[in-house]
Amino acid sequence: MFITDIRKEFYDFVVNQRVALLVSSDIDALCACKILQALFHCDQVQYTLVPVTGWQDLGTAFLEHKEQFRYFVLINCGANVDLLETLQPEEDSIFFICDTHRPVDVVNVYNDTQVKLMIKQDDDLGVPSYDDIFRDEEEEGGDDSGNESDGGSEPSGKRRRYDEGEVERRIERQRATREWEARRREILFDYEQYEYHGTSAAMVIFELAWVLTKDTKDMLWWAIIGLTDQWVHDKITHMKYVTDIATLQRHVSRHNHRNEDEDNSLSIDCMRISFEYDLRLALYQHWSLFESICNSSYTSCNFKLWSMHGQKKLQEFLADMGLPLKQVKQKFNSMDMSVKENLREVIEESSNKYGMKDIRIQTFGVHFGFKNRFLASDVVHAAAALLESTEKDESPGDNFIKALDCLSRSNLERLHGGIDLAKKKLMAIQQTVASCICTNLILSQGPFLYCYLLEGTPDVKLFSKPMALTLLCKYLLKAFVRSTRNKRCKLLPLIIAAPMDVEKRTVIVLGIPPESETSDKKNFFGRAFEKAAESTSSRTLHDHFDTSIIELKMEDRTKFLDALITLLS
Repeated sequence: MFITDIRKEFYDFVVNQRVALLVSSDIDALCACKILQALFHCDQVQYTLVPVTGWQDLGTAFLEHKEQFRYFVLINCGANVDLLETLQPEEDSIFFICDTHRPVDVVNVYNDTQVKLMIKQDDDLGVPSYDDIFRDEEEEGGDDSGNESDGGSEPSGKRRRYDEGEVERRIERQRATREWEARRREILFDYEQYEYHGTSAAMVIFELAWVLTKDTKDMLWWAIIGLTDQWVHDKITHMKYVTDIATLQRHVSRHNHRNEDEDNSLSIDCMRISFEYDLRLALYQHWSLFESICNSSYTSCNFKLWSMHGQKKLQEFLADMGLPLKQVKQKFNSMDMSVKENLREVIEESSNKYGMKDIRIQTFGVHFGFKNRFLASDVVHAAAALLESTEKDESPGDNFIKALDCLSRSNLERLHGGIDLAKKKLMAIQQTVASCICTNLILSQGPFLYCYLLEGTPDVKLFSKPMALTLLCKYLLKAFVRSTRNKRCKLLPLIIAAPMDVEKRTVIVLGIPPESETSDKKNFFGRAFEKAAESTSSRTLHDHFDTSIIELKMEDRTKFLDALITLLS
């Protein structure tokens, strides 16, 4: 059931209870979790935080906590499957779900007692109406029992006529039922066919804080990071991003206005959030400008930096800006002030000549004190790198806590550590893209493009993680579309597979929709993967909250792909 008043129907409910907080492993969920934690601290709500990476994790976490807790808050998980069917809870367990995954399962929508959905109604949800997908038992079995007449005293001819009428009515009823079921299947297929994402969970929880008049600048910054995560990982359309940015901008000006009167606006530990029209260059303020241009997908795909011609074009671009190589190749912080002052304008002017018309994007920046300045996308990259760190043998739980920590302004060292990891990750992605394009690893399979990362590939361990693989897949498709001459291939979606666990001999498989400016970001691979696995009885694990990411046994890869080709042709 959809919650209309998040304060009354959610917060007032849990404020005097013990709550289990089950949080998915993505940056938006982390931010929503930080805001909710801050609210719980304000009101001294007791809660237990459990990170979950997939459906199996969620099931285990629920089993471990169902004795102690009645109230469960699920962040970025649980909306897109029938939750009661999956978890089999007792009658008195209540689930509050704040999830960006769409479409929302219809059983969750129409369950009034146990499932409460904290999902914005203005997202274009298109849920089918109750009568189209559910029938009451009485309707189905109605009047079947009433056809035996009481006494046997009537003449047999009359009785037979009466029976004939009854048989016709029953046949008519069965026909109507069959038609209704066929229509129901069609409606559900149309509704569940595509997977996409709705409003950021952090924004939904921030609005709760705002309604409670407990919102702080930190909470607003987390909401901004949650939205920026959806943009960095390409989960929402540009239109949706710009609309949500405008909403947050109003909150930012409200907070800044409120703080103008206070004396501490220049103290050493103050925090200032500002709206920026900044460059689409990853981490450029913590790197050298040259490396950032080389390792950002936007610029590297436009210049085609994997080719000699592209490298030459980049040198021409730098010359056109009139920036000395010595300045461009040193750390951004060490660049001359005279160069830095109008750098964005200079870069934008030259970018327009080179066909990069939208090198600047609306976003937000933050100043902590006088020294530390970060863009929202810097924090997203850093937190994602910490969350999926493969450096040491650390458990996903440890990585989760580290990523959660780096969002606090008291932990800037951890954030800087995350930024260093993120640079390595972006370089690894860029090198892998270059080698895949140069060695023609992307094959056209008919209805889709396919790329398989071999076991010996450098950094292949990094790409066994869903977020890193998603970024690689998006960059790779952009790069391929820029470099191929085949017009038909430019319109195809891409499936990428990478080794997941060498001992268990499994691969992680991920599909993304075609690359286009007007793309609605809707992904049909979730349903296609299920059907292909069913028809070939491939050994797959659909454990991820995004249905378009699955695990597959290496031996079954060929038959699984063949089934997909047949299915999508």
